[in-house]
Amino acid sequence: MTLRLGVVMDPIHQIHFKKDTSLALLLAAQQRGCELFYMEQADLSIQHGQGFGRMAPLSVRLDEQDWFTLGDFVDQPLAELDIILMRKDPPFDSEFIYSTYILEKAEQEGVLVANKPASLRDCNEKIFATQFHDLMSPTIVTRRADLLKQFHKAHGDVIFKPLDGMGGSSIFRLRADDPNVSVIIETLTLHGQQQIMAQKFIPDITAGDKRILMINGEPVPFCLARIPASGETRGNLAAGGRGVTQPLSEHDRAIAERIGPELKKRGLWFVGLDVIGNYVTEINVTSPTCVREISRDSGIDVAGQLLDVLIAAKQAD
Repeated sequence: MTLRLGVVMDPIHQIHFKKDTSLALLLAAQQRGCELFYMEQADLSIQHGQGFGRMAPLSVRLDEQDWFTLGDFVDQPLAELDIILMRKDPPFDSEFIYSTYILEKAEQEGVLVANKPASLRDCNEKIFATQFHDLMSPTIVTRRADLLKQFHKAHGDVIFKPLDGMGGSSIFRLRADDPNVSVIIETLTLHGQQQIMAQKFIPDITAGDKRILMINGEPVPFCLARIPASGETRGNLAAGGRGVTQPLSEHDRAIAERIGPELKKRGLWFVGLDVIGNYVTEINVTSPTCVREISRDSGIDVAGQLLDVLIAAKQAD
């Protein structure tokens, strides 16, 4: 039986062809005989109590000048699909939450949605990591200026960051003598109206911010260490970092073994753990990346492994 796979993603014509993970997943699905259907977030709706999508048949290929073809868009129930990949990038805003409600209706009608919509809502990529606080460097989440100043004073060298960003955006490093502590706190918290995260700075960032990919609770054997550019404290590739694929260390595997069962229990089929030194900093659940780089350098078909797991799970329903 041919499986019908839909994807909800950012505009496909704007993706970075050589690096985009969503494209890798779509290619893997197409290679396995799936019919592909394309949607953007604005195409989702509820009609007559059902989740609907304005979707177009999609074909993809490894051609940097011409990597996709779309057919005509048609409104149809999401339940017409077998699998839906939710690959919309952050920010995690109200519209993202509304999309998960719509996708949850499809899930209730038998569609396998990856990642599980309720878990996308529940597992903020920064705050979810605090469920494993003993694996983290000292961390607080607050919008109170007094607590943030106390934290900075206690640890001297800290990172402040928003809870809904991606790609290293709006991340600040504050050293002990930083004269801008108050204004940075005011800016990030919107004068006390918005929660942020503060973490003790981890000097091991010079060796890379490692992205460990998890498929149904199990780690891919290689990770991507994202090395900061000169003068930077952020390893994110979007912030100019350089990616180096390397085998997981014993400590990396121990972290994955600890977190993996919770991911599997929550229907988080595809997740990216961010690890600096021996510490977890974030657990990325919305739209994890780095598949292309790890697959290229390790020879492991990461996208194919994920699709095989999803297809087997759907066929076992």
